[in-house]
Formats: sequence, C-alpha cells, structure tokens
Amino acid sequence: MTIKTSYNQIENWSEEILARGKYGFGLEELKESNSNMSDTAIKFALKRLSDKGKVRSIFKGYYLVIPAQYRTKGILPPTLYLDQFMKYLQRPYYVALLNAAAFHGSAHQQPQEFFVMTNFPVLRPTYRNGLKVNYISIGKIPELLIEKRKTETGYLNISNPVLTACDLIQFEKRVGGLNRAATVINGLLDEIKPPDYSSILLEHVHVTTLQRLGYLLEKMGSDSGLADALYKSMNQNKLNIFRIPLQTGKSTKGYSSKNRWKVIVNSKVELAE
Repeated sequence: MTIKTSYNQIENWSEEILARGKYGFGLEELKESNSNMSDTAIKFALKRLSDKGKVRSIFKGYYLVIPAQYRTKGILPPTLYLDQFMKYLQRPYYVALLNAAAFHGSAHQQPQEFFVMTNFPVLRPTYRNGLKVNYISIGKIPELLIEKRKTETGYLNISNPVLTACDLIQFEKRVGGLNRAATVINGLLDEIKPPDYSSILLEHVHVTTLQRLGYLLEKMGSDSGLADALYKSMNQNKLNIFRIPLQTGKSTKGYSSKNRWKVIVNSKVELAE
C-alpha cells in the first residue's frame, strides 16, 4: 500500500466518522477499522491529516475530526465532542460553572474557558488554538443533580441551576472572583425553585457553600423566598453551621457575622450590570 493510498484510506474513514454524527475517535478504533495498514502508515496518515487541519489530537490516543467550517479555528466547540470524549475515557462528567449558567440563561460575558466537572484521577486541562478546557475533579458526581441537554451529536450533561449556583460559590476563584459568581447566580434566580434544596443537594454540597449561597440570596433581595427555603431545608436536615468568612483568604478581624447564616461579612459584594 502506497503512502498516498494509506492517507486516502484514513481520510475517507474519518469522513465516514463525521457522517455517522461523531466528531472524534480513539486510536485503537482507527487501527481496528483499518487493520490492513501498518502502525507506521497510520501514524504518517494522521500526521498529514493533522498538518492539513482535518484532525486534531486533544488527548493521548484520541483525535477530533474537524469539519471544513471549523478548520480556520482549528478546533471544535467542546459541546460537540465532550460527551463522546468522556465516554471514551469512561468517566462521569458534567458541564459546570459559567458554561452551565449560560445554558440556563445567565451569560454576562463569553467565558474564556470551558469548565467540566469529573472524578479522580485529575485530568490535565487542554489548550488548543486559544481554547482552554478545564477539568475539575471532585469526589463524587451527583447524577441526580445533572440535566441532559439534547445536542446535534447526542446529549450533554449539565449541572442543574441550583448545583450551578453552589459550584460558582465553591469555585469562585476559577470564574473571576465572588462578585462575578454572585452576578451570574443573580441571573439564575428565576431558574431555581425552593424544592431544589433537596437532601441530595445538601448531602453533596459543603455546608460552608450553602451558608454563603444563603447569605448572597438574601442580599440579592429575591422575592421568591429562595433564602428562606434554603434556611428551612438546612434546619430540617440538621446541618450544623459555624462562623465562616464570606471571602476566603481575606482577614476576618473586625467584621460582623450577625446574620442567620453566620457569615463573616469581610467583603462587599457588587453585582455587575
């Protein structure tokens, strides 16, 4: 088999992958489907396809097929390939933080990074053509707090509105600070309902995060009773709360915690317009 023939065979195979509604493939799948080719020929064909911008490696042994309309950018939006990629890795996941909030209608600025929650071991972030995908590892993925959204390639796992709000507080430094987290949460208020404060949520989320969320909901002046409902649910589930700072990593000396959440108000939260 000539080099050109090998290249054409792999190129045709990758186009068949796209035709089946897939945007990625593992190296083992490629080898199994092209068993008449040597490893050297496959490696060369992949390099030529990569040089032409038709495939892109995003993980050792995993490649994206880049359709013509995305080749100028050189990378696909993660929403097109993430579910297939995480299934390839056999890892649970959900789209989180600013990206999940955008799905729920709270998008104040275009996120510069894409955030994905998954389990351990830690996955390194990927940088491709100006797009950074961050993988944040947590102990357990709360399946019952995740929504499935239909996409053109299948489904995408996304944190529900209240889990999104909690994650924004817990990982506020990852999204630009507490002010930005609070601003995005403010845009989620219409999507959060009192019954969302389930025992499943309260078992999964740190008590300190729930305290900060309750304080922020109260200060946002929501008329929907969200703060009261959260406080009631925390009491019913007998969660013990202690004095904690609103802003972690900042001095608490001289600041008051005279509120029902026992939050030491050591920072002024300002919502962006």
